[in-house]
Amino acid sequence: MEPAFFNGLPSDVLIVEDDPIIAIDFEDTILGFGVKTVRTATSVARALQIIAHRRPDFALLDVVLARENTFALAEKLDALQIPYVFVTGYGADVQLPATLAGKPRLVKPCSSEALEAALRRRV
Repeated sequence: MEPAFFNGLPSDVLIVEDDPIIAIDFEDTILGFGVKTVRTATSVARALQIIAHRRPDFALLDVVLARENTFALAEKLDALQIPYVFVTGYGADVQLPATLAGKPRLVKPCSSEALEAALRRRV
Protein backbone atom coordinates (compact mmCIF):
# COMPACT_ATOMS: atom_id res chain seq x y z
CA MET A 1 0.00 0.00 0.00
CA GLU A 2 1.34 3.45 -0.94
CA PRO A 3 1.96 5.87 1.92
CA ALA A 4 -0.59 8.65 2.31
CA PHE A 5 0.71 12.19 2.07
CA PHE A 6 -1.28 15.42 2.40
CA ASN A 7 0.14 18.83 1.67
CA GLY A 8 3.56 17.23 1.19
CA LEU A 9 3.56 15.68 4.67
CA PRO A 10 3.06 12.05 5.71
CA SER A 11 -0.33 11.22 7.18
CA ASP A 12 0.98 8.76 9.78
CA VAL A 13 4.37 9.10 11.54
CA LEU A 14 6.01 6.60 13.87
CA ILE A 15 8.41 8.02 16.47
CA VAL A 16 10.84 5.54 18.02
CA GLU A 17 12.31 7.37 21.01
CA ASP A 18 12.98 6.23 24.58
CA ASP A 19 13.08 9.69 26.16
CA PRO A 20 9.45 10.63 26.90
CA ILE A 21 10.08 14.38 26.88
CA ILE A 22 11.75 14.26 23.46
CA ALA A 23 9.02 11.95 22.14
CA ILE A 24 6.28 14.33 23.34
CA ASP A 25 8.09 17.31 21.85
CA PHE A 26 8.42 15.54 18.48
CA GLU A 27 4.78 14.47 18.62
CA ASP A 28 3.47 17.95 19.43
CA THR A 29 5.63 19.53 16.74
CA ILE A 30 4.65 16.99 14.08
CA LEU A 31 0.95 17.27 14.90
CA GLY A 32 1.36 21.04 14.69
CA PHE A 33 2.52 20.60 11.08
CA GLY A 34 -0.85 19.01 10.31
CA VAL A 35 0.15 15.35 10.35
CA LYS A 36 -2.98 13.31 11.08
CA THR A 37 -1.54 10.49 13.23
CA VAL A 38 1.60 10.18 15.33
CA ARG A 39 2.41 6.95 17.13
CA THR A 40 5.29 6.41 19.54
CA ALA A 41 7.35 3.37 20.52
CA THR A 42 10.09 3.21 23.15
CA SER A 43 11.63 -0.06 21.90
CA VAL A 44 12.33 -1.86 18.66
CA ALA A 45 9.97 -4.68 19.64
CA ARG A 46 7.09 -2.25 20.18
CA ALA A 47 7.87 -0.42 16.94
CA LEU A 48 7.73 -3.72 15.03
CA GLN A 49 4.33 -4.47 16.59
CA ILE A 50 3.04 -1.06 15.54
CA ILE A 51 4.32 -1.55 11.99
CA ALA A 52 2.78 -5.03 11.78
CA HIS A 53 -0.58 -3.64 12.89
CA ARG A 54 -0.53 -0.66 10.50
CA ARG A 55 2.38 0.64 8.48
CA PRO A 56 3.34 4.27 9.06
CA ASP A 57 4.06 6.59 6.16
CA PHE A 58 7.28 7.82 7.78
CA ALA A 59 9.39 7.11 10.88
CA LEU A 60 11.78 9.00 13.14
CA LEU A 61 14.31 6.62 14.68
CA ASP A 62 16.43 7.48 17.68
CA VAL A 63 19.68 5.67 16.90
CA VAL A 64 20.33 4.47 20.46
CA LEU A 65 17.51 3.44 22.77
CA ALA A 66 18.03 2.40 26.40
CA ARG A 67 19.48 -1.05 25.69
CA GLU A 68 19.43 -1.35 21.92
CA ASN A 69 19.93 0.44 18.66
CA THR A 70 17.40 0.82 15.86
CA PHE A 71 19.46 -0.60 12.99
CA ALA A 72 17.36 -3.77 12.57
CA LEU A 73 14.24 -1.62 12.56
CA ALA A 74 15.74 0.63 9.88
CA GLU A 75 16.47 -2.42 7.74
CA LYS A 76 12.85 -3.57 8.18
CA LEU A 77 11.60 -0.12 7.14
CA ASP A 78 13.89 -0.24 4.09
CA ALA A 79 12.46 -3.65 3.15
CA LEU A 80 8.93 -2.24 3.46
CA GLN A 81 9.94 0.92 1.55
CA ILE A 82 8.89 3.16 4.44
CA PRO A 83 10.96 6.35 4.55
CA TYR A 84 12.64 7.34 7.80
CA VAL A 85 15.28 9.56 9.31
CA PHE A 86 17.63 8.81 12.17
CA VAL A 87 17.62 11.29 15.05
CA THR A 88 20.59 11.33 17.36
CA GLY A 89 22.20 13.36 20.07
CA TYR A 90 25.60 12.02 18.98
CA GLY A 91 25.83 14.16 15.85
CA ALA A 92 28.32 13.11 13.21
CA ASP A 93 30.05 10.83 15.72
CA VAL A 94 27.29 8.23 15.61
CA GLN A 95 28.44 5.01 13.99
CA LEU A 96 25.97 3.50 11.54
CA PRO A 97 26.45 0.19 9.75
CA ALA A 98 27.78 0.59 6.20
CA THR A 99 24.35 -0.31 4.75
CA LEU A 100 22.76 2.60 6.63
CA ALA A 101 25.60 5.12 6.51
CA GLY A 102 23.98 7.22 3.79
CA LYS A 103 20.61 7.50 5.49
CA PRO A 104 19.37 10.94 6.52
CA ARG A 105 20.00 12.13 10.08
CA LEU A 106 18.80 14.90 12.33
CA VAL A 107 20.87 15.98 15.31
CA LYS A 108 18.97 16.44 18.58
CA PRO A 109 17.90 18.96 19.45
CA CYS A 110 16.69 19.87 15.98
CA SER A 111 14.71 22.85 14.85
CA SER A 112 11.08 22.60 13.80
CA GLU A 113 12.16 23.69 10.34
CA ALA A 114 14.69 20.85 10.03
CA LEU A 115 12.13 18.33 11.27
CA GLU A 116 9.48 19.54 8.83
CA ALA A 117 12.01 19.47 5.97
CA ALA A 118 12.89 15.85 6.82
CA LEU A 119 9.22 14.87 6.79
CA ARG A 120 8.68 16.57 3.43
CA ARG A 121 11.79 15.00 1.86
CA ARG A 122 10.64 11.46 2.55
CA VAL A 123 14.03 9.99 1.62
